[in-house]
Amino acid sequence: MTTSTGNVLDQLSDGARAVLDGSWIGASTLPSRTLYPHQWSWDSAFMAIGRSWYDEPKAQQELRSLFRAQWADGRVPHIVFNPSVAEDAYFPGPAFWESSKRSTQAPRDVETSGITQPSIHARAALEMHRHARDTEASKAFLAELYSRLAAEHAYLDGPRTIAGTSLPVIMHPWESGLDNSPAWDRDLAEMVIPPGAIPPYQRHDLDHSNAADRPTQAAYDGFVFLAAQYRLSGYDDARLLEDVPFLVSGPLFASIHLWSTHALVEIAEIVGADPVPHREDAERIHAALLDELWDPEAGRFGALDVVRGERSVEDTIVSFAPLLDPDLPDAQLASIMADLRSASFHPDRPDGHVVPTYDLKAADFDERRYWRGPVWINTNWLLWNGLRQHGQAAEADAILLSSLGLVAGAGFHEYFDPFGGEGFGTDGFGWTAALTLDFIERLPDIERARLIERLAQAEATNR
Repeated sequence: MTTSTGNVLDQLSDGARAVLDGSWIGASTLPSRTLYPHQWSWDSAFMAIGRSWYDEPKAQQELRSLFRAQWADGRVPHIVFNPSVAEDAYFPGPAFWESSKRSTQAPRDVETSGITQPSIHARAALEMHRHARDTEASKAFLAELYSRLAAEHAYLDGPRTIAGTSLPVIMHPWESGLDNSPAWDRDLAEMVIPPGAIPPYQRHDLDHSNAADRPTQAAYDGFVFLAAQYRLSGYDDARLLEDVPFLVSGPLFASIHLWSTHALVEIAEIVGADPVPHREDAERIHAALLDELWDPEAGRFGALDVVRGERSVEDTIVSFAPLLDPDLPDAQLASIMADLRSASFHPDRPDGHVVPTYDLKAADFDERRYWRGPVWINTNWLLWNGLRQHGQAAEADAILLSSLGLVAGAGFHEYFDPFGGEGFGTDGFGWTAALTLDFIERLPDIERARLIERLAQAEATNR
């Protein structure tokens, strides 16, 4: 997407709406019509936020559609499958997961995956309500959704908080949302896969994307093995310690859960429910985040292997996620800001963009491979929100400028090269469009004028 900066924000807004509307299939939005032909959990939350600025009923329907597939135990599956899509359009599809056959907790009228994703949904619902034009309809929607949101959190705070941690664990990198992040490398490398334990499978992501952009075959083998192990257990979280060799408490997953728990406090107050249990949960999660994931020697937050009691040593974007904690202590905030401003995450060149998902100086940094270096708009949006709530205006502005500059220059791609801004992955990507729209709509008029001027300066520099 090449634009003239005079009306770049209007053009970006129009383009974002076109992407979302072009991927609407009647009750939900596809992240991508080619690479991702079903409904994804946190994608739907992000896309509902963006769509809510111009079509509140469809934004509400997005979340309603997702939560229709919620399991009886409260888990929100990471994929809700579209029955009109062929099995060979995406792997792993419903024939792999067999959710309705394997677990009595799974819904019977829709097929889903057996795993979950970050619990961003309460925060999404609250953000939608904050700018709703029809406040009564929005309040009614919150009242409708509240019990399901509370059940999602109860699931994570109950069955998914296992012995050895006070935080919910992920049992698969796909649950983190950052599938092949280097944060999981050590755990995957040390995982023992018995001969014959990986079922035969055929990847379909490479039919629609460059192999250089996607997880490696070795990584995929590990992903399929873990999913198959969980499937064998009937998706029974009581057997996680026995059956699944990957059990991790991560800063991003935990921080989003905490941020959404604070949102549940506000939603409970709005709909007349008791906010006290959610407030107590937030206090407990905040304490556990500091006690379990903060590494004082490294001066950063790291993912915790719950079984071994070891934190990840890789410096990735997940370390910054505790910015979402409104009660983050000053010492941890200062350490995060020092790392975020450093050469590890701030390309020192005119065409550089923030925030890369992995340490730029790491030997295995890869500027185009999925979560191993590129800039993603959703992680930028999360950090932007965290920085703003902690009064870090300069860094928040830098993220905003980079994010909108990337989309203005390369289009609504899935992710972007931090050096030069080339777009990778699928184009017309849903959450890139939706969060671009949210960035723009939340800008006061004075900031919009200043941003247009800065985008013009950046465009002139990069010519």
